[in-house]
Amino acid sequence: MLHIRVSTPAAAALVAVALLFTTGGQVSEVAYGRTVTQAETAGAATTTGSPYLATHLYFGTGRHNGEPPITDDQFMKFVADVITPRFPSGLTIQQGRGQWRDKTGSINKEISYELTVLYPAGEARRHNPDIEYIRRLYCSMYGLESVGRADVRAQADF
Repeated sequence: MLHIRVSTPAAAALVAVALLFTTGGQVSEVAYGRTVTQAETAGAATTTGSPYLATHLYFGTGRHNGEPPITDDQFMKFVADVITPRFPSGLTIQQGRGQWRDKTGSINKEISYELTVLYPAGEARRHNPDIEYIRRLYCSMYGLESVGRADVRAQADF
């Protein structure tokens, strides 16, 4: 049985990093000033819900060749016309500030949007063509190099 006693935040951070390396990232909790056992953390690994995928798409708004940036209205029209019909059950959009290095090596800083769609893991093959269509169309419409994509396994309950 694993027992850990941690007395300061700095020590906790060092123990957490060491444990992540030695346990293959299986540490669930580090407590300050008390002992934590594997039995205590076993309940934390229990989740509710069903297996889902969370697909995150990262849309930039900066354009090349002196073209003006994609406006909020243009992006929201793209969401309404292209994305919503493919994911009518729901989606989340967050606006942020992003940066990335383009194919010429320039670092571009721009307003960006992160779109998240959740769907049952068993529907991944069905949704993949829609996701790829969205990515290609956005790039084609606005002369962009790419739309970033990240797929993350999740447990979800609605």
